Amino acid sequence: MGSPAAQVIIAIVPNVGITFSAIIIFFALLWKHIEIKLRISKNTYTPPVFNLKLFSLLTGLCLVGVGFSISLVFIIISGITYGLLGGIIPLVLGIMLLIFYRIVSNDK
Repeated sequence: MGSPAAQVIIAIVPNVGITFSAIIIFFALLWKHIEIKLRISKNTYTPPVFNLKLFSLLTGLCLVGVGFSISLVFIIISGITYGLLGGIIPLVLGIMLLIFYRIVSNDK
C-alpha cells in the first residue's frame, strides 16, 4: 500500500482543507455582519432585493442542463440503472423550477 506516514498525511489533508474552509467562511460571514451593522448605524444600508422569478429561471435552466448531461452520460455508460437517478433528480427539479417560473410569470 504505502508507508504509514504517507497514509497519515493522506488522511489528514481533507480534514485540514475542511477546517480551513470553515474558518474562511466563518470570517467572511463575520465581516459581512459587521459591515451591515456599521451601514445600519450610519443609515446607508439598503436591504438586497431578491428576484424569485429570475432566480427560479436561472436555477431551473442550470439544473435541466446538468441533469440532462448526467442522465445522458449514465445511460451511455451503464444503461438504465439506479445510478441514473443522479441525473434524473436534478433534471426533474430543473423542470419543476421552469414550470414554477412559467406559472409565476403568467400570474399578473
